Amino acid sequence: MAALPRRIDLVIGGRRIAVVHGAPSRINRFLFASDPDLVLAGEIGITGCDGVIAGHCGIGFTRRIGELVWHNAGAIGMPANDGTPRCWYSIVTPTDAGLEIGLHALDYDYRAAAASMRRAGLPEEYADTLESGIWPNLDILPHAERAATATRLEQRPAADARVALEALETLWFNTGTLCNLACEGCYIESSPRNDRLGWLRLEGLRRVLDEAADRHPELREIGLTGGEPFMNPEIEALIGLALDRGYRVLVLTNAMTPMRHHMAAIAGWRGRDLHLRVSLDHHTEAGHAALRGPRAWGPALEGIGALFASGFQPSIAARFDPAVEDEAATRAGFARLFAAQGWEIDAFDPEHLVLFPEMDVPAAAAGVSAAAWAALRPRGADAMCRTSRMVVQRRGEAALSIVACTLLPYEARFDLGGTLEEASRAVTLDHPHCARFCVFGASSCMSAR
Repeated sequence: MAALPRRIDLVIGGRRIAVVHGAPSRINRFLFASDPDLVLAGEIGITGCDGVIAGHCGIGFTRRIGELVWHNAGAIGMPANDGTPRCWYSIVTPTDAGLEIGLHALDYDYRAAAASMRRAGLPEEYADTLESGIWPNLDILPHAERAATATRLEQRPAADARVALEALETLWFNTGTLCNLACEGCYIESSPRNDRLGWLRLEGLRRVLDEAADRHPELREIGLTGGEPFMNPEIEALIGLALDRGYRVLVLTNAMTPMRHHMAAIAGWRGRDLHLRVSLDHHTEAGHAALRGPRAWGPALEGIGALFASGFQPSIAARFDPAVEDEAATRAGFARLFAAQGWEIDAFDPEHLVLFPEMDVPAAAAGVSAAAWAALRPRGADAMCRTSRMVVQRRGEAALSIVACTLLPYEARFDLGGTLEEASRAVTLDHPHCARFCVFGASSCMSAR
């Protein structure tokens, strides 16, 4: 193989085509159908040709960008992660108009091939892939291609997965969108001026908890989020009521001045089932400041220290972008920070340090197909709406509303009604957050997966 050329140029139908393995810029670069035109056109431009025929990513597609063409021929020895055992090849035919490219399925005796792999002692995961048509590892796939898992290649993936509420384990309450910070990329756009979601009041919490006691005896956790929950004027009463009802209470906070005003009450809850999760977006001051502002680092560290001094061991929530820093490096960085501060937080325990994916990265999948959900759920894929709901108080509305999850308070199609009974219906996974955060991001706002 080392003697083979890295590139072959062909002239077909008057068009000059460069044939490469991955991409002209790098032999092992993965390029997919969801990549932008600009990326593919730039790669074609490197060749000086009219188009590129490539492979490597294993899922065939054709993209025409003006007069340019990019074609991936698929893989002759591997299914296309589409839930069928078919492999793929292409036929390129010259025509008067230029090129006609056809992507064709190869039906073969995949069971015999899988049996041969097993007899040879090759990895079971790949023998299983030949039979199931689903790859053993989806890490290289962009979210759009992951969302098409188990959807036949010739069909457009539909974001039509529906998730039933199996058991209400965590019930979230948004305490209001007002916050002392205006953070870059805040999914709920909290700020000192955003009161799109109003204050949660004690009577509203009591009414929903009364219904939960009747309808959902399995409920074990109450989550309070914002905005900054400790800006809510009734926050102490809200926490107290939830604790008195016997629930585990999780409060998400930035641990800054609003929380510090309630340290006496927090200290009084020591020994009860109260847990605080503090947002600390990076293990360096510069990384945290880039998202939360230049004066957020010191007060956050002081607030975390105050919680330890009051007998609490908070967990930490951080942003995580693997394109910038991998998970191991991120956790190691936090471990150094925790050690330097003298905090007993295990950075390598996902319960103690919760890493959330960036939510504003472009080209996320529009949603999750029913086929992908059915195929990936047995492999551990999950969605918060399977076991949780969130209660919100919209500004100008007298009644509370219940929405599918903490990430979607403003989307009308995820408003499930005003009661837990109404909110028990199934939820569609047809929002980019469903794919990026839950199903493929393996993240959850809840205390445990």
